[in-house]
Amino acid sequence: MASLNVYSVLVVLFLTCRAVMATKENDQTIKENNCETKIGLPCVLEAFTSIFERGSISNKCCGELVVLGKVCHSALVKRTLENPLFKDLSPSTSIANSIQTWNNCLALIDSPSPSA
Repeated sequence: MASLNVYSVLVVLFLTCRAVMATKENDQTIKENNCETKIGLPCVLEAFTSIFERGSISNKCCGELVVLGKVCHSALVKRTLENPLFKDLSPSTSIANSIQTWNNCLALIDSPSPSA
């Protein structure tokens, strides 16, 4: 019985440490890549709405999102999901929406314009 309690404590400690390490990794990635300075606030809000509330994102903001880069995009989404203010969000749904938003924006930016 005592060994079960010790095991339970070790598991909780391990999981807590992994969560803290993941948060630090995201913060380090964001800092090293200057992620927070590469996209304007209006486009941050559009991207947030597109990912977490199933809204739309404009072509202009898709362009800014692609310039931001996938590494920054992923790190910022993960950091949002780690924030206690957003604890009610479904991580799997949010990540799926994030990938879909990224892919849609990438396809939009990579496709030639009709006037070309």
